Amino acid sequence: MQSSIYADSIMVDTIRTKEYGDFVGKLREARLEAGLRQIDVAKKLKRTQSYVSRVEVGEQRLDILELQNFAKLYDKDLNYFIK
Repeated sequence: MQSSIYADSIMVDTIRTKEYGDFVGKLREARLEAGLRQIDVAKKLKRTQSYVSRVEVGEQRLDILELQNFAKLYDKDLNYFIK
């Protein structure tokens, strides 16, 4: 049980870092550059608008496969989001 609590603590701390904030800022910027609204992205990814919103404010973490889907949709290389 302690390892689960510890893992949750690390995740919360990571989400609140400046680096993660920069990352989700780039996601939002890429969406806007692509001329898409959150609802447009949600429909294309077959997710809800609230999912896209949670991702963009850093409440929902992405794995690399999910990031790849966003990158394709926004016509961006993965490096755009991590540099």
